[in-house]
Amino acid sequence: MNKIARTITAAALIALAGCATRSDLDVVQRDNEELKDRLFRMEKELGGVRTETRESIETTLKGFQTEQERERKILADLQASMDGMKVDNQVLAGKVDDIGQAVRKPADDVKLLREDLERRLAAVEERIATVEKGIEGLQKKVADTETKIQNAAVASPEGLYQKGLDTFRAGNFAAARELFTKFLEQYPKSELAANARYWNGETYYSEKKYEQAILEFQEVIKNFPGKEKVPAAMFKQAAAFQGLGDAKSARYVLKKLVEEYPASEEAKRAKEKLRELK
Repeated sequence: MNKIARTITAAALIALAGCATRSDLDVVQRDNEELKDRLFRMEKELGGVRTETRESIETTLKGFQTEQERERKILADLQASMDGMKVDNQVLAGKVDDIGQAVRKPADDVKLLREDLERRLAAVEERIATVEKGIEGLQKKVADTETKIQNAAVASPEGLYQKGLDTFRAGNFAAARELFTKFLEQYPKSELAANARYWNGETYYSEKKYEQAILEFQEVIKNFPGKEKVPAAMFKQAAAFQGLGDAKSARYVLKKLVEEYPASEEAKRAKEKLRELK
């Protein structure tokens, strides 16, 4: 700015002095135009700087405002947490007071409560003992009744026979044989005598005592002709011979079974067995 003023002043002085040439005036005029252009550019650049500075200031101000809002929110959350902690503290303080009062409860009350509980426990234990005795007595009565029922059942021919059959089916062949033998001794003329003799043979056969089995089955065949157990005894007798490796005797008994009891179920099985033994 000072340079421009000095140039204008110099031009005026030269004009006033009347000693300036035309070329000097042209130089002065060019300098003046150049200075004007520079002044225009400077003003334009200054305007740009002002605009940029204003935008930067506005952006920074917005950032400060955003940060301020975030800090306010954090402060509000902290305040809410502190208020909640104060409430929890008050609740805890109340509980502590309640516990303190309970601890300060007179020892006599606690003693009375303990004594009452002990009395109740003793009464319950006494009741339990009484019930246990009653259960033991009842169990004994049940056992005695079951024994009496079993003895009564065994005392009859049917009961003794059934007990022997149940024992056989349970796999206790020796005990079953004792029961069937006892049955035959006590009830030799019973309708179940043939069956008892047959099952005696089955006990030996199950133990692979084939010779004894053959003799027992022969007792059925000889002493109880016409009984339904005879065909079964003959078929099992043949199986016992086969178990001994005596195929000839087995075939003989099977052929006799087919001839004497052709309508029996055992006869059908005997025919199939004969085809296998050929």
